[in-house]
Amino acid sequence: MTVLIVGGSGFLGVELARQGRSAGVETAATFHSHPGKGAGAWHRLDLRNLANLQEVLDAVSPTAVINASSGGAEWAVTAEGGMRLAHVAAQRGIKLIHVSSDAVFSGRDDLYDETCLPDPVTPYGAAKAAAETAVRLLSAGSVVARTSLIIGDGRSEHERLVHALAAGTRDGALFTDDVRCPVHVGDLAAALWELTLSDAAGVFHLAGPDAVTRHELGTLIAQRDGLDASLLPTGRRADSGLPGGLCVRLDSRVTQKGLATRLRGAREFLRRQNPDR
Repeated sequence: MTVLIVGGSGFLGVELARQGRSAGVETAATFHSHPGKGAGAWHRLDLRNLANLQEVLDAVSPTAVINASSGGAEWAVTAEGGMRLAHVAAQRGIKLIHVSSDAVFSGRDDLYDETCLPDPVTPYGAAKAAAETAVRLLSAGSVVARTSLIIGDGRSEHERLVHALAAGTRDGALFTDDVRCPVHVGDLAAALWELTLSDAAGVFHLAGPDAVTRHELGTLIAQRDGLDASLLPTGRRADSGLPGGLCVRLDSRVTQKGLATRLRGAREFLRRQNPDR
């Protein structure tokens, strides 16, 4: 079995490649600007370019593709690129695992399970929703895996932000009214590999069980890393004028029942291991 990781040089993509290599799965990966580490072969890919996509798939001949790319709110990459990949994968009979986001939801409901339909309120959420809809409709055997804030062991953008805010090297604030369900990158990658290597198909939610505000998350990161959490500036998203849902809680309980991988909550995976540090 050969698996192609689209967006392999990104934060999640690097972990997917590492775990795939450790498991002995033949992997290849794509990059847009610079190749990463861990995969067996690297291929430059622009999802806006159909010919380029066809060339990469011809070269790799993958059994499955994990789309872990991140084009932000750029419609041509995140929406149209995801649609293009879904169409070509369906034509070639390639299983597609599409990583989506909790940004497809508005936050108007208390809890979102796998049956909930997207109702995005941001350009990024709309692009993600469009791509995942195409994946579901074009390929019956595909996987749409929605996730939330992805945290690691110091390398995620959220963790770097907390360090910069605590050091006073970056302006900003951690919102006390913006709720998400963070997941550890290692847990997320392991769950995605489970779905890739199985006959699973449909919509899955891969988020942690703890719903925390951005400020609570920042405090947990600061405590783990020995930073003074009182230095973290606070604010309210509702007062900022920024678009997006305030409380978007993914319910992953149905997905979790079918997984061997346990999706830990932020309060667990950010627990300080060495109190004397």
